[in-house]
Amino acid sequence: MIIRAHRFHGYNALRHVYGRGQTVRSPLLAIKYLSSPRRTSYRAAVVVSRKVHKSAVVRGRIRRRIYEIIRGQEIHITEPYDIIVTVFSDQLATMPASALQHEVVSQLERSKIMEPSTRGQTAEPRAIVDTKERTS
Repeated sequence: MIIRAHRFHGYNALRHVYGRGQTVRSPLLAIKYLSSPRRTSYRAAVVVSRKVHKSAVVRGRIRRRIYEIIRGQEIHITEPYDIIVTVFSDQLATMPASALQHEVVSQLERSKIMEPSTRGQTAEPRAIVDTKERTS
């Protein structure tokens, strides 16, 4: 989860980005973003509708996975942007961590929030829940 300083507070902040922001879209998700020069760091929100999946547990899992990817890339986000990730597919809940990270990072690069050369410098993607090691 990202820290409180990087989260949106209140509905009007989201409405401002929806009204004035630019969009980068793929079949699985869309990123709506807007430069925020009054801030010192970025803010991010992940929107997963009930139309994507009826279960709140699955929607929460998708949201947490995307927040974790954004948190892992925060050193490459140098400009203060307001970022809203809207999810269109429930495939993101079961997608491998590396494929999901590739999808999100490629959209961030297309939107010019991140530099394209930073992809090789990222850490190894981790799953939200690591499997337990068996000891014999």
